[in-house]
Amino acid sequence: MVTTTLGATIIVLLLAGLFLIRQVTTGILQAKQNAAVAEATTSLSRIQDQLRSTDLRTASLYERLNQLADEAAGQSGQYHVIIQGPVSNLVSEGISVSSIPKALEDTATTREGMWAQPTTVRYTTADQTSQPGLAVASTLWAPGESRGFPIYFIFPETQEAETIALVQRVVAATGGLIVLAMGIVTFLGTRAISAPIRQASISAQRVAAGQLDERLPVRGTDDLARLAVSMNAMATELQRQIRELEELSSFQRQFVSDVSHELRTPLTTVRMAADMLREARDETDPAMVRATELLHDELERFESLLADLLEISRFDAGAAVLALDETDVGDLVIDEVEAARPLARRMETPLVVRRGGDVTAEIDARRIRRIIRNLVANALEHGEGRAVEVAVASDARAVAVTVRDHGIGFEPWQAEQVFARFWRADPARVRTVGGTGLGLAISLEDAHLHHGWLQAWGMPRQGAQFRLTVPRRTGDALNGSPLPAIPADANLPALPPGPGASSPGDAV
Repeated sequence: MVTTTLGATIIVLLLAGLFLIRQVTTGILQAKQNAAVAEATTSLSRIQDQLRSTDLRTASLYERLNQLADEAAGQSGQYHVIIQGPVSNLVSEGISVSSIPKALEDTATTREGMWAQPTTVRYTTADQTSQPGLAVASTLWAPGESRGFPIYFIFPETQEAETIALVQRVVAATGGLIVLAMGIVTFLGTRAISAPIRQASISAQRVAAGQLDERLPVRGTDDLARLAVSMNAMATELQRQIRELEELSSFQRQFVSDVSHELRTPLTTVRMAADMLREARDETDPAMVRATELLHDELERFESLLADLLEISRFDAGAAVLALDETDVGDLVIDEVEAARPLARRMETPLVVRRGGDVTAEIDARRIRRIIRNLVANALEHGEGRAVEVAVASDARAVAVTVRDHGIGFEPWQAEQVFARFWRADPARVRTVGGTGLGLAISLEDAHLHHGWLQAWGMPRQGAQFRLTVPRRTGDALNGSPLPAIPADANLPALPPGPGASSPGDAV
């Protein structure tokens, strides 16, 4: 606001100052010209009368003209006289003939009348410098002569130039004072307006950061005061709603935890009964065999769901902790892949493993195993029988594991939704390997617990790829962005290079 106001003020003052100086200069010069023409007319009339009364039989015309030029200049002292005589120019003392403008000289030689033109007054003495002036030309007639002699009155404009310079200095000084005053007034005015707005912005940032007790002081009844009242009301309502949500979330977490614990006892009883039925089933009765197998499988899925719900409740309550140990991630990957091979053979899906060199890191082996198990099972579930590729690689700061399938995939904008609880890309699709719908959500929480990343990329009918990245040492920060860019070529088999990788081939 200050810059804009000062800029506009300077432009207005410049235009006004230029207009004012131009008008003053024009007025001063016009007044000088009018006075000079009147003075020249009077002096010319006097010289003409004196010349007519001169007896040229007893005096030389040249000498008389020279005498009249000196007398005219001496009597006034305000101008100099130059007469183009019959033999040479007759010049009053101190003035140079070069003070006559060429255009004015041509006009005075060929035409009668009186003309004025600005000029530069030049002197014959070295101690006097050139200065602006005004030249007035006319014609002087001598008795007995058939032609007239051009006469020039040279008026120096020393006082006028000083007056114009004074006006310019006054206008510049006044403009500077106005700009300074406008700057101070604008600064104080905008500061008085912007200070409450800045305070409101700071308070809004504090409220957004979780300081819900922040309030703005209310002063007066103007718009800013109403803004403060509105923001205080908003903060109060927001604080109330957040507290209600926190209480509701706490109740929900406690409810899930309590229900999960309470269900364990009847589930154990039902499981024991199901095991007894399974052991005592009659192999000759296909319906009984089918029923006991379904009961066994669903109870296992129920147990897995309860375990996942308990794990989710621990994450929500912030009670999840890591049991860190120096572990070879490659060995964990191979173990989990080998455990999944029976399922892969049953689904006729090739399972390929690649590992790099040193892939050790400080991790919680149980949680990393669970992430790998979930990713491999998810790839087999959605791989449509095509090869599933599992790879492990590392650099100096991080270890990464990727699981790539070539199945149904998902839309690029769904890369974050795949980690939502109970989310399914195709709700009509029937699960073939079980699962609770919480595996990827728990895997993401496990990755965050390690201060790592779990990223996803996919394209419809071209498969999906998940990448787990964890730091080698606890507390190390991963460089780069945790959100991978979608490759321009959808057939690329890998995500962009991982954090800290020296080349694309070094990261999985």
